[in-house]
Amino acid sequence: QVQLVESGGGLVQPGDSLRLSCAASGRTFSGYVLGWFRQAPGKEREFVAGINWSGNWISYAGSVKGRFTVSRDTTKNTVSLQMNSLKAEDTAVYYCAGKLSGALAYDYWGQGTQVTVSS
Repeated sequence: QVQLVESGGGLVQPGDSLRLSCAASGRTFSGYVLGWFRQAPGKEREFVAGINWSGNWISYAGSVKGRFTVSRDTTKNTVSLQMNSLKAEDTAVYYCAGKLSGALAYDYWGQGTQVTVSS
């Protein structure tokens, strides 16, 4: 059974940095894409960043490009999201998700971790 468990959320001030981690277990993830999504109150869930397990494909939403960095550690089965220069509009619940590379939809989701950016 695939499990994705996020950690690292919290309350920070504008301009601060935060690092989210996603621990993946339950299968080998070779051939998979791990992504980060977020959902702010009253808004739809949106894609933030994604990386394939081999690390040769990475994608970012335009709103976070240049500020966020996604990475994976295949020895620890983790995917991380380094978030710098955080803004109030980055406030949301952040979710880790996984899918088979080439699939249209993400099949596996974590429970989410809250990130609040406020002065």
